[in-house]
Amino acid sequence: MPSSEYHEHLWQTIPAGLEPEDYSARLKFLLARVHAGERVLDVGCAEGRFTAALADAGARVVGIEVAEEPLRRARSRRPDLDLRVVPPQGDWGLEDASFDAVWAGETIEHVTDTAGWLSEVRRVLRPGGLLLLSTPAHGPLTLLGLALSPRAFAAHFDPRSDHLRFYSRATLAELLGEFGFAEIAFSGLGGLPAARRTLLVVARRTRW
Repeated sequence: MPSSEYHEHLWQTIPAGLEPEDYSARLKFLLARVHAGERVLDVGCAEGRFTAALADAGARVVGIEVAEEPLRRARSRRPDLDLRVVPPQGDWGLEDASFDAVWAGETIEHVTDTAGWLSEVRRVLRPGGLLLLSTPAHGPLTLLGLALSPRAFAAHFDPRSDHLRFYSRATLAELLGEFGFAEIAFSGLGGLPAARRTLLVVARRTRW
């Protein structure tokens, strides 16, 4: 099945109108770092909840997705939003260095070509621009807990899941550093203090 058909089929199985997990906390994280008038790219914007909130906060925002179905849902609620379909791999059709910030909420773990995806993120960000992202956390204590429970391990790493990558602070920091990001800072949501459920990441695009 071509990847575009796969993503369309996947979205057909997801009920419309679901609130993103930890929406309020992730939105607070995002709006604390994005300012009115800035140009922001919402990568993997889904049904446009964060896209709409950014627009309402005064950002000039573009939302992109790899499937038309979530954008159809978003447009039915907010026809004013700038929403675009992009290919799962390759060029997104956006100008170089044209965004002040890129927001990728619960997206990087779904990406097949991580190197190509991060190259596009870096390309469209202006020098000094911010990458803001969230992704499930897989620190040592989280992995230990999964290892001690065969049932939890099987559910978490279900081969039918659309989660393809699993990140810890260390692995994500190394990856972002390799792709030209610096000043990488982490915080967390949910779970226990030493075993957060979600990583929140801020990274700055280097000038070179």
